[in-house]
Amino acid sequence: MLSTKDNTKLILSIEQQERHLDDLRWMAASTIKDMCEQTHSRLLIFPQSFNEYGDKLDDQRLFNIYGNTIETGNIMGFVGRNDTMIQIQSRFASSDGKDYFLHYMLQKVFAINLFDLKHLTEKESIFDFLIYLFPTFLCNAVRHGLYNEYQTRTYNDTNVRGQIDVSRHIRSNIPFKGTVAYTTREYVGDNNITQLIRHTIEYIYKHPLGNGILSNDDFTKEAVTMIREATPKYDRNARQYIINANIRPLHHPYFADYKSLQNLCLQILQHEELKYGHDKDKVYGILFDGAWLWEEYLYTFLNPFFYHPRNKLGEDKQYIFKNSLNWYCYPDFYNERIVLDAKYKGYIDWNLQRPDLYQIISYMYIMQLKYGGFIVPVENETEPKTLNGYEGKINIYGLRVNNKSYQYNEYCANMQKKEEILLNTIKKEFL
Repeated sequence: MLSTKDNTKLILSIEQQERHLDDLRWMAASTIKDMCEQTHSRLLIFPQSFNEYGDKLDDQRLFNIYGNTIETGNIMGFVGRNDTMIQIQSRFASSDGKDYFLHYMLQKVFAINLFDLKHLTEKESIFDFLIYLFPTFLCNAVRHGLYNEYQTRTYNDTNVRGQIDVSRHIRSNIPFKGTVAYTTREYVGDNNITQLIRHTIEYIYKHPLGNGILSNDDFTKEAVTMIREATPKYDRNARQYIINANIRPLHHPYFADYKSLQNLCLQILQHEELKYGHDKDKVYGILFDGAWLWEEYLYTFLNPFFYHPRNKLGEDKQYIFKNSLNWYCYPDFYNERIVLDAKYKGYIDWNLQRPDLYQIISYMYIMQLKYGGFIVPVENETEPKTLNGYEGKINIYGLRVNNKSYQYNEYCANMQKKEEILLNTIKKEFL
């Protein structure tokens, strides 16, 4: 497996080029949307809606290839095709492969209670990305109700409530036994989809973190109980049969969340097979847009003090013109005194990209605010800059994320302290 970090360059060895270059070139030439729309693609992406954020994730590429060099952007996670698998960690991962920062953001965004990751190897860490997401996918799906579908059931009893099966009745009930063979079409909750979810639940329970993940909150526990009660015919030896029965993706507009859950369950249950690329040319994996994940992580501790516009829902938009509702923008975070733009990419020594600088100045002007800034993951602090013109001030607010911790729980404690320091700094100046 190839391993690199976001926003970095990886030089491929001659052996790696011979084994993986064709698949890597295919990945580099395909947009995220192209990979997702491939037939029977097993690729999960976050955010799930391409249009939810302004970064146009569908047009992004996983990485670029220049000669023998891979250059990554903000996309993290892992993706595989045939026998080629590449992992993209956060650029703050330690030299021994422990990516505490990425795990911590996932924990906060998806509200998972994790305490210790010391047992994890690099490959197990990849697999954990999948099981972290399972409670969120499960809860999103069951909010629409239990998935039911029509199935043909056969019976041979005295309570006839369907179409009599004459041939089966003759075979089974002559001489006459007092029962009738018949078939019915029933709308049932014990089906291939719910059985797949049940197999995944039982599989996760065997994972070292499984019990904590599936007991994360009351709603998750209720959802697990609902699935267990709905699948009395569960047979752990029938796992491969259930997997094969779910190869074709679910197509039902109302149960769209069950389609995503189905995909995730298949990835979890087939994780070992996927690593070795049994399906020729099929894409599998899970990808996170670092910009989206960073923004949603910041919202977990900034939300009491800032508005956080939601592009998809059209909430808290800022109109650019007084006499037109057709032009508007969505700042990442703002209140009555300051507007902040969340940026995952690094800004070293105020090495700002011009579009980013113009964007924050535009926000400040439209919202009539004298203070603006970027909030980024950093290693060193920066000094604020005063604008020419009406003397507004722009600052880069950095959250130090590369804390040197030997255990994951120590890292979490350090991050909580850093979050509090950052929040207090902003509150002291503007709240």
